[in-house]
Amino acid sequence: MTSPLEPLLLPLWQDLRELRVLWQLAVLLPCVTLAWWLSLRVRPRAGAQRLDIGIDGLRRLAFPLGALALVLAGRAALAHYQSVSLLNVAVPLLAALAIIRVVVYMLRLVFAPGSLLASFESTLAWLVWIGFALHILGLASDLLDFLDGVSFHVGAQRISLLLVGQAALWVVGALLLALWAGRVVEERVMAAHSMDVTLRVMVGKLSRALLVLFAVLIALPAVGIDLTALSVFGGALGVGIGFGLQKIASNYISGFIILLDRSVTIGDLVTIETHTGKLTKMTARYVVVRALDGTEAIIPNETVISSTVVNQSYTDRRVCVAVPVRVSYQSDLELAMKLMVEVARRHPRALASPAPGAGIKEFADNGVALELGVWVQDPEEGSSNLRADIYLGLWREFRAHGIEFALPQRVALLGAAAADAPPRA
Repeated sequence: MTSPLEPLLLPLWQDLRELRVLWQLAVLLPCVTLAWWLSLRVRPRAGAQRLDIGIDGLRRLAFPLGALALVLAGRAALAHYQSVSLLNVAVPLLAALAIIRVVVYMLRLVFAPGSLLASFESTLAWLVWIGFALHILGLASDLLDFLDGVSFHVGAQRISLLLVGQAALWVVGALLLALWAGRVVEERVMAAHSMDVTLRVMVGKLSRALLVLFAVLIALPAVGIDLTALSVFGGALGVGIGFGLQKIASNYISGFIILLDRSVTIGDLVTIETHTGKLTKMTARYVVVRALDGTEAIIPNETVISSTVVNQSYTDRRVCVAVPVRVSYQSDLELAMKLMVEVARRHPRALASPAPGAGIKEFADNGVALELGVWVQDPEEGSSNLRADIYLGLWREFRAHGIEFALPQRVALLGAAAADAPPRA
């Protein structure tokens, strides 16, 4: 009976007791050393170019892939003259190392750091090394035959545990590649500052969705699943959208409509229903509006489409901030309006064009109502702090030039009555 250790370990043990193992070491050690030197040469270039995608992956894979290629070439050359059992063990070892590094790298690109990612990486490493051990021991073929033997039929389709495992590997691998490629495209598009930010967001999200769909359409036929079988699933999905998922579908469709018509973009100062603030994020399902006090409102895209949106920076980011002031009838109105304009011009947020302006708004019972208009380029910074600075400047200038603020009539009458009252004995 043949031992399961015979495929690789027994020939290796025989080679270790003979001098021919030195020839294999003479091939293996220079190949590993050369691959290590090449990986060191790749590192400075990767750091200099500062590319997170592609170059960094090459840097991580330079050693195992370089060593694997060199060892395969050396094994092919040496196999014509003697046994290469040591190299036969080194090849799957380097292949397992390369698989672990490339999949872990892709996981870190696709998923956010966290405990779940760490558990995925640990599980992946264990699975790859277990597969390597089964290959070394010669048990891989027996395990595959066992998984293929456990099967059942669904109509004319034979489904086995091996087919399910292959399907899972194909689908997971295709999705990882699609998400990785989608992130590459999204980062490149978002870095193209010549394009409109809304168009960049739309292209990035749409490309990622199309790549995921393309990956699924490739992975399913690869494992023998007929795509026509998805017609039943598509009909069920349509019924589900019609009954229970219509809000979710509406939000996603509304998100693409917003990105296409560019009615609002990131950085706009908007008012959506009762929420006013700066639009900081746009996704396929919702937008984020950050208020001036720091709070953030997550608003579904359907609300943006179906309700009235006040966009203060739609065609022009310049906004006029009104500052009302009321002075007494005894004050010099021309001097008061001149001081108001001078105070506004000194403020760093006030624009020179259009220039600040002041005028008489109303002759009221309690005094003359004046109004100062100040144009600003950054409405997202708020208007309350601007009014506070201008009011403080007006208080100082009015006091220095004898301009009186208007008082309510009852306060003025009480003050006059107190002044006319005879002194007490």
